[in-house]
Amino acid sequence: MSKVKMEEKMEVEVEIVVDKEEIVVNEFVQNVIGKAIAGAVSVLKGVNEEWGEMEIKVRRK
Repeated sequence: MSKVKMEEKMEVEVEIVVDKEEIVVNEFVQNVIGKAIAGAVSVLKGVNEEWGEMEIKVRRK
């Protein structure tokens, strides 16, 4: 099992846009969502551990 070392003090900024309308989220929500996504994506093969920005789009089918 591989372990990912993430900085505890890592700061993240999250922007949420739904149907072209920006949704305002507070710092706590940004940290929860941002760090959860960063942790999940960082373990994927091919992702540079020193990434600077990631973009994820979700569409309903």
